Amino acid sequence: MQKVIRINQERLKNIFLDLVKIDSPSKEEGKISAFIREWFKKEIPETIILEDNSNVETGSEVGNLIIKIPGNRDARPIFFNAHMDTVEPGRGVKPIYQDGIFKSDGTTILGADDKAAIAILMETAKTLKEKGIPHIPFEIILTTCEEIGLLGAKYLDASLIDSKEGLALDSEDITQVINRAPSAIRFHVRINGVSAHAGLNPEKGISAIKIAASAISNAPQGRIDDETTCNIGLIRGGVATNIVPELVQVDGEVRSHNEKRLKEVQDEIISCFYKEVDAFKPEKGALYPFATVEVEDDYPLMHVPEENEFLKRILHIGDKIGRKLVLVRTGGGSDANILNKKGLTTLILGIGMQQVHTTEEFIRLSDMVATCELIGELLK
Repeated sequence: MQKVIRINQERLKNIFLDLVKIDSPSKEEGKISAFIREWFKKEIPETIILEDNSNVETGSEVGNLIIKIPGNRDARPIFFNAHMDTVEPGRGVKPIYQDGIFKSDGTTILGADDKAAIAILMETAKTLKEKGIPHIPFEIILTTCEEIGLLGAKYLDASLIDSKEGLALDSEDITQVINRAPSAIRFHVRINGVSAHAGLNPEKGISAIKIAASAISNAPQGRIDDETTCNIGLIRGGVATNIVPELVQVDGEVRSHNEKRLKEVQDEIISCFYKEVDAFKPEKGALYPFATVEVEDDYPLMHVPEENEFLKRILHIGDKIGRKLVLVRTGGGSDANILNKKGLTTLILGIGMQQVHTTEEFIRLSDMVATCELIGELLK
C-alpha cells in the first residue's frame, strides 16, 4: 500500500469551522466567496481566481468561482467541484467539534453540504504547496445556488475552465464513486374550476380541488420501477371554506435513469389530470373546468461509462492507497449532471457528510482527512 500525503488535521478542522460560521444561503454567497478569495491570495498567491457572470441569471450576490492552481508536473489539468450555498436553516451556525465529529448546536444545519468539500480542497492545496509535493495543475469550480435548482452550474461559463474531467465532492459515503444519476423534469398543473357560495348554491360551482384530488389518486407516484421515481409534492388552492375553490395548482417531479421511461411516466401523470377535467365537465364542449400544464427540464441524465479512463484512474488510486472504491448510481441530481452536459466529464465522490439538509447533520474529521489523502494522491 502506497503512503499517502500527511494532512494537517488541526488546520483542516479550523478551515472548516471558519467556513461554516459564514452565512451563505442560496443567492447570498458573497461573504463566503470573498473569504475563499482572500484565503487563496494569502496562502497560495500564485493561484489565478476568476469569477463568471452567472449572477446576472441566478440572482446571486456573486458569480461562480474558478480557481486555477498551477502545477509543476507536465500533465493535463483536472478539476474539483463544490458549491458555496447552503439550505435553510443555515444562518448563525454554531458548530460543535467533539470526539472527532462536527455538528451544529441543533438549531441549524451544519453546512458540511458542501463546505466540508471546500475545506478539503483548500487544505489539500495548502499541503501540496507547503510540502513541495510535485503535482499536476488543477482547478476548483465553486458554484452558487446549487441548492435551489443547480442554477450556478446551469449558467457556468465553461469557457473559463481548462480541465475536461474532474470530481464533484458532494455525496456521503467516502467509499463510493457515483457515475450515474437520473435526469429529471418538474411539472406544474393548474386546474380552473368555477367558484360558488358553498352554502347557498354549491351546485353552481366546480371544485378545482376535487378534480385535483381525483387526478392525484389515479396518478403514478413513488418508485415506479428500478430506474424511475415520481412525486407530487405541492398543492396550492382555495381561498375560504365557504367558497367552492375555482383554482388549484399541483407541482411534482419525475426522475429516471431511462429518458424514454421519464417521458412515458410524465405523460401518464399529466393525462390523469386531463381525464379528470373532462370527466367533470357539465356538458360536452364546456369551457370549464380546464387544465393548463407546464413541464420544465430540471437536470439532464448523467452516465460516465465504466470504461472511461478517468474513472478507472480514480479506482486505481483508491486501490494504491488501500481504499476500495465502489461504483454506484444515485437517485439525486447535482452539479455533476450539469457539468457532464457541458462536456466536462464529472464523477461524484463521497466526502462523509451525513443527514444533510437537517439540523442533525454531521461529519467526521477522519472522513475529511481520508478525502484529502485520496485527492492528494490523484494530483501527484
